Amino acid sequence: MNCAVVTFPGSNREGDMARALKAATGRAPAMLWHDDHELPAGTDLVVLPGGFSYGDYLRCGAIAGHSAIMHAVRAHAARGGLVLGVCNGFQILCESGLLPGLLMRNANLRFVCKMQHVRVERADTAFTSRYAKGQTIKVAIAHGEGNYEAADEEIDRLEGDGLVAFRYCDESARLGGEANPNGSRNDIAGIYSPGRNVLGLMPHPENLIDPLVGGVDGRGLFESLAAA
Repeated sequence: MNCAVVTFPGSNREGDMARALKAATGRAPAMLWHDDHELPAGTDLVVLPGGFSYGDYLRCGAIAGHSAIMHAVRAHAARGGLVLGVCNGFQILCESGLLPGLLMRNANLRFVCKMQHVRVERADTAFTSRYAKGQTIKVAIAHGEGNYEAADEEIDRLEGDGLVAFRYCDESARLGGEANPNGSRNDIAGIYSPGRNVLGLMPHPENLIDPLVGGVDGRGLFESLAAA
């Protein structure tokens, strides 16, 4: 798989993402800059990593969503190409129109940084084939604006079409209450585009690929992509 990681001013997880992709695919991804206009020929997967693009001015991801490279990313997605946005990358996908809804301030108005369990809602996508439906995995979260919200009809569509990718839960897969770290609607931690080729999620699977840092539950996502 040929991967490309986009770096914006203020990104800070591009190195972690590149390491996870190389470990899974055997090759280092191309590293792109926000002002680039084209993806490398043969790109299969584009990743928008976490961080604080443009200092989170206006709204998180709002400026990055209009960067030059995003025209190429939108065209790639329209062709059926794979796109992954993690944390700030999820915010950018929403701000660029590739995913619906938006990420608001956490319900407690505090930045949250901790390990978090999420439940895999489906295992038949390019991003989740190495997981089992309903499996609980441990990942990391670090965000101040991870509270997913959308209009009622959009939430109904996401739920009805099976486009919720992951939900916040506790270790026993129970939803709601303290298991939801940010107040996200329906405990949503990640969503797919209608074609399920674009995934945005707030947790950081790239930080859970090595037992030395707390676990390897994030590997499944990258191994799924490598096998896609």
